Amino acid sequence: MLGPEADLLVQLAEHRLLGRLAVLDAALRELPRVGAQPLAPEDLIASVEQDDADVGPEALPVEHNLTPILELSASCTARVRARKRGNRRRSPRRRPVGRRPRPAPAWSTAAMRASRFFVSTLKEAPADAEVASHRLMMRAGLIKRLAAGIYSYMPMGLRVIRKVEAIIREEMNRAGAVELLMPVVQPAELWQESGRFQAYGPELLRVKDRHQRDFVVQPTSEEVITDIARQELRSYKQLPRNFYHIQTKFRDERRPRFGLMRGREFTMKDAYSFDRDAQGAARSYAAMVDAYKRIFDRFGLQYRAVAADSGAIGGDLSQEFQVIADTGEDQLVYCPTSDYAANIELAEAVAPAHARAAPKHALAKMPTPDRTTCEDVATLLGIPLTSTVKSLVLASDRKDAAGHATGTTIWLLLVRGDHSLNEVKAGKLPGLKDGWRFATRSEIEDHFGCETGYLGPIFPGTGHDKAVRVVADRTVAAMSDFVCGANEADFHFTGVNWGRDLPEPDLVADIRNVVAGDPSPDGQGVLAIQRGIEVGHVFYLGTKYSAAMNAVYLDEAGKPQPMEMGCYGIGVTRILGAAIEQGHDERGIVWPAAIAPFEAVICPIGIDRSDAVREAATALHDELAAAGVDVVLDDRGERPGAMFADWELIGVPWRVVVSERALKAGTLEVQGRRETAATAVPRAEVAAFVKGRLAG
Repeated sequence: MLGPEADLLVQLAEHRLLGRLAVLDAALRELPRVGAQPLAPEDLIASVEQDDADVGPEALPVEHNLTPILELSASCTARVRARKRGNRRRSPRRRPVGRRPRPAPAWSTAAMRASRFFVSTLKEAPADAEVASHRLMMRAGLIKRLAAGIYSYMPMGLRVIRKVEAIIREEMNRAGAVELLMPVVQPAELWQESGRFQAYGPELLRVKDRHQRDFVVQPTSEEVITDIARQELRSYKQLPRNFYHIQTKFRDERRPRFGLMRGREFTMKDAYSFDRDAQGAARSYAAMVDAYKRIFDRFGLQYRAVAADSGAIGGDLSQEFQVIADTGEDQLVYCPTSDYAANIELAEAVAPAHARAAPKHALAKMPTPDRTTCEDVATLLGIPLTSTVKSLVLASDRKDAAGHATGTTIWLLLVRGDHSLNEVKAGKLPGLKDGWRFATRSEIEDHFGCETGYLGPIFPGTGHDKAVRVVADRTVAAMSDFVCGANEADFHFTGVNWGRDLPEPDLVADIRNVVAGDPSPDGQGVLAIQRGIEVGHVFYLGTKYSAAMNAVYLDEAGKPQPMEMGCYGIGVTRILGAAIEQGHDERGIVWPAAIAPFEAVICPIGIDRSDAVREAATALHDELAAAGVDVVLDDRGERPGAMFADWELIGVPWRVVVSERALKAGTLEVQGRRETAATAVPRAEVAAFVKGRLAG
């Protein structure tokens, strides 16, 4: 049979001749100690060289897994060598002009069989799976937990990821972006140059190599792409430019949870645009927004693009792409009668249209024992919650150039009793932009002479002259005769009015979260709120990174100018979780067809007992595959109930059942994952029926 020279098999693989040994391959699998693919090229490794810069190259022998085969007779090798010698004496054969290449043999296109794939489902989800997507991905065998927030992507889940990536690549390429690949591990010098090495916080995984040099495991790649741009893009003639990559990332979440929704290791697509000026950057930004809309349209997900805060990335213009789901962590604000949409962090709460009413009641100090919330006080006094004012105390620490604390400013923020503080908006106030925190108990008692629950903006007779900056929300600034804490335990003031009972606030600003029914900022109606899961984000960065890292180009006059940048991310693996949160039922996952692991599954009943069923199922598989349908044939011989349950759990959009009874009737049962009953379709029309439904 085969001789010990592995080079023969390598040559066969290189010249696509291993298929000729299909019969031998099947026979070899029956031999003891032989792998499932004895002639696979990847098993024909003789040695591997490891290049270590510190110790020099070293040859590492790799034990071959085909010893039982390679110890067989060398007759096959001898015959092939004899043929080679004979062939050298023959003149080369030329294919006649116009003749089509010989089609590949049927066995070269492997049919997708469930028995040859990997299907692993669970009846119960692990105890630590908290949300539907996490439970269903674990049960359907899409992922497998390795550590907290770190998962292996199993074959079924990897098929979904590859389909997501393919759609992203097609649309990014269509938009003119160019793919590259940047490393996961990056030198800290670049992050120190941008200022993010310390500013990013503990979520950035910092490591040292054996030489004690600092590196980071990247959660994002602005620094690296800016470094590439400043070296490669030197002239205005090279702009605009857009680079993207799809890469593994790591963010050291303090509490990873919800499976892929908030993991530590994840995969993202990041794109970065470089332009000459703000106008060009705006065009690049708009092109990416259009590309994202095409991407999410093709995913088949219900989504909404909303204005958003830039967060740790920084920048001036930002939009999030949110998949609509009741379990989403984000609140999306929109106007049903206009195009206005924003994340609740950014949604503007407009000032009341009416002017502040004149006082009607005198200031009074009322006992409110053990009533520390606005709700409790309103109930005790028999007044609407909207007549109360909530007090929140913040602190900002002043620092010198060396970063040493030089003092602390205390801030009193006032919002109406039924409203909540928007911390993102608060962080943009003058004096709080450089960072803030909630005041400590000792700071509160020192400045207000009172414990929390009874705080307010009136300080009569307390003897405290320490400065407290008072910021009132727009709604509070328009209130009259309101109720607030008296800065004394168990007491509140009623009938409080600005100007009469206390000075006007130091600052009036929008510092609250909007609520459903608020006026839309565009004046076109009122606001509504729904929940979503962020899966994409686009930013206009301006010169935030190019200025910090001196990424400049030479303009027409030969003068250096900083490049205008934008960055655009899509959470590739997060899309799996978001799609499942949006599409699932009591039976399992309900995938959109475009990103499902398979578009259709053939479920033959009794395939291990009936030749007619097996032949019909195989023929249908080949017909669907030839029509371009991503189809799998379940040939495991499972009972119908177990087989159906597996594929409903996995979420394949279309199922075709082949049975002897159906074959006798000349029809097959076709059922969509979202449908409650099967449709009897004539056997000859099944492929066209499924193809049409997928297209529709």
